[in-house]
Amino acid sequence: MSDLIVRPLQAGEEHLFDSLDDPNLVGYGVLGTTYATGNYRPEWTWVALRDGVVVARAVWWAGPEDTEPKALDWFDFTDADAAVHLLRTAPFRTEYSIPLPPNWRDDPATHAAATARLDAATAAGLKYLVERYTYRWTPECGLPERSTRLEFRPEPDDDAIFDVFRRVNATSLDAHVRQIIAEKGLDASALEELDYLRWMPSPREWWRLAYTLDGELVGLAAPCFHYSAHVVGYIAVVPEQRGHGYALDLLAETTHMLAAEGAQKIVAGTDVTNVPMAKAFARGNYLVAHHRIDLLP
Repeated sequence: MSDLIVRPLQAGEEHLFDSLDDPNLVGYGVLGTTYATGNYRPEWTWVALRDGVVVARAVWWAGPEDTEPKALDWFDFTDADAAVHLLRTAPFRTEYSIPLPPNWRDDPATHAAATARLDAATAAGLKYLVERYTYRWTPECGLPERSTRLEFRPEPDDDAIFDVFRRVNATSLDAHVRQIIAEKGLDASALEELDYLRWMPSPREWWRLAYTLDGELVGLAAPCFHYSAHVVGYIAVVPEQRGHGYALDLLAETTHMLAAEGAQKIVAGTDVTNVPMAKAFARGNYLVAHHRIDLLP
């Protein structure tokens, strides 16, 4: 067998990424994303070649102003050993998220494609974290009824937002949050959530704290824009207010605000194990667009 060459692309070699013969059963190709439309950078795009033929590829993504990759978007191959070697060789250690069609477990070819990537990523040192639902709302879905039992107020003080994150995260069902708490502590998890909202290019003024008509804090609704799509940046109810269905109120307000900004698509997500939030999305007219499995370095 000929020697394997693993390297990043050079400018002008973008065609090599598309030369891999992959049916796009899983991954970002399922979503209609291409290398050209994904705003990827050649230096963060790595390929493994044998005799000049691409047998594995990986591309990392970040925002246009970021200097380091934030996530592994694409990871495809015709040679699993080469794929493992590629991930071990490339100098990036980020989360890897695999978009999957909702029926990915039922279709044998799709299940095999997903399992192959999970196995290769695991062999390269990544660890399974969680499976998530990714939701999509469009105007055709219809706006959910806006809340009449809550008041929504802008909150310019980041300390107040941080405090909400801290209170919510202490009993969070979210696997990412629980992982950060286990590794770094509760305050670190709250700061990471706050930094994520700050990182997005949408206006800070869109964030809202929700209160009962008696003035009791209920939670946070953060409509955002994530470079390519409007998103439900954050929805959370503080522990003492749970059990009243307020998540739907927060989601409805977020949806109305983004629709008023002209959103033609709103993307959202939650862990498949977060049953209360999944029910809120269903009641709020959000449809499951695909599943996603996240692995951590």
